[in-house]
Amino acid sequence: MTVTSASQYFRILVTLSAMFLGGCDSYKADSLSERSLIYCSEGSPEILNPQLVTSGVTVDATSKQLYNQLIAFDVATNEVTPSIAKSWHVTQDNKKITFYLRRNVAFHHTQYFMPTRHLNADDVLFSFNRILDPSQVFHDVSGGKYPFFDSVGFADVIESLEKINEYTIRFNLKRADSSFLANLATDFSVILSREYAELLIRSNRLEDIDTLPIGTGPYKFKEYRTGSYIRYEPHAEYWEGQPKLQQLIFDITPSNTGRLTKLLAGECDVIGYPIAHKKINNNPLLTLEDVTAFNIGYLGFNTAKPPFNNKLIRRAVAHAINKQAILDTVYFGDAKAESANSILPPSSWAYAEDTHDIEYSIEQAELLLTQAGITDGLTIDLWAMPVQRAYNPDAVTMAKLIQADLQKIGITVNIISYNWQEFLRRLALGEHQSVLLGWSADHPDPDNFFTPLLSCGSAETGNNRTFWCNQQFEKLLQGALKITDVEQRKALYREAQKIAAEELPLFPIAHSKRFQARKISVKGDILHPFGGISFGGVEKQ
Repeated sequence: MTVTSASQYFRILVTLSAMFLGGCDSYKADSLSERSLIYCSEGSPEILNPQLVTSGVTVDATSKQLYNQLIAFDVATNEVTPSIAKSWHVTQDNKKITFYLRRNVAFHHTQYFMPTRHLNADDVLFSFNRILDPSQVFHDVSGGKYPFFDSVGFADVIESLEKINEYTIRFNLKRADSSFLANLATDFSVILSREYAELLIRSNRLEDIDTLPIGTGPYKFKEYRTGSYIRYEPHAEYWEGQPKLQQLIFDITPSNTGRLTKLLAGECDVIGYPIAHKKINNNPLLTLEDVTAFNIGYLGFNTAKPPFNNKLIRRAVAHAINKQAILDTVYFGDAKAESANSILPPSSWAYAEDTHDIEYSIEQAELLLTQAGITDGLTIDLWAMPVQRAYNPDAVTMAKLIQADLQKIGITVNIISYNWQEFLRRLALGEHQSVLLGWSADHPDPDNFFTPLLSCGSAETGNNRTFWCNQQFEKLLQGALKITDVEQRKALYREAQKIAAEELPLFPIAHSKRFQARKISVKGDILHPFGGISFGGVEKQ
């Protein structure tokens, strides 16, 4: 069977529906079209469970569409707010957190699973024990890696999970952790169905838990054709109210030009990471939106292998890169991104204002290479990710700019890329020498930048792509998590930023806005300052 594009598939679906219903009922097919939305996405998710990855492509497609967390973030205030836990209580020593669950939270009814009960404490226990307990039958399914949770030391901070009653569950912590609630509110902390898991055990189909998903979110899974489309249907029993869209389709279109063409042709209602902003703004039927995102685009050095196990060479490369040219070319100017001198954006309360940027200086770069003993030139591999992200809308173009810059100091750059899934797999194995990548924060706490990107624990799991592990830096991060006083935490993070700036495991390039283009008929909030996109409250008028 030939795989069609999502938009082609959608048109075929509407046509067949009209034929089936007959001429007198053809208006129903038109109504379906009006209440369906096609989102043109930049890539294919690796899997349909965000517990298992940190990829923004997967998070966008799954987390807020299919699932819920115990708690969430209020996008207006950045404060933690109730979700399927209606309330919670934290003891004075911050080591016991009790969650009180909502009743009547329904799981998805699909062709492959018909739940017989609503969500309860057993589902919460199952969801987190899958991550925490190596002996749990689903722990090793789909690879057994939980990169976000491993990077933040989730298992190291939890003493036990305790079911108080059917709708009350308690997290007992080994120590206070000031980022713990924020981590539970991220897109990765989704709640799965224990009843569905038990069905899969009986039928010996364990992998289906991550490829035929069941959640409590506003949409339920219908169909996925890798590289082509994902189709969702509304969850009629959604606890926050049934979504107003009759159908949600992710049309997977990696080309940014292709997404723009489909938007202009009316084949997409919303597109991610748009180009040609002026052209969109001049179209009366379209609107361009942006949010100031918590993110960082960077050049990461694999400090575990030559030549970037040498700090002098890392700094030489940084001095040779014309960051302003990258901002002008890749990010389309300072209005859409700002130069970064730290992994923390200036909007973070922990940002150290005395952190200085690395000067663009060919002379300084050449001097450092000489000090490192490099006199006959050098050849390096630079990996460029194949998808567009807010933190780096065009990694290949950025790689070419860096290639030209480094040629001036005698460094030859080989640009390497793979498809997205293979790219991430090889990165985790540490096959790269350097990589253009980035990070979009999952919550506003500064630890969400430091720990996933640069901690020793994250280096062990492969989520820290630099494989840098500095014990002094690590001690500062752990110290900041044990206290709640903001000023004390700020002082510790200031010292951590100084160490990162001196050792330079990664070279910060830009903090960018995230853009989205949509038809004016599409109403509702989709973009958020951190985390994935959401279509739960979206409608077409």
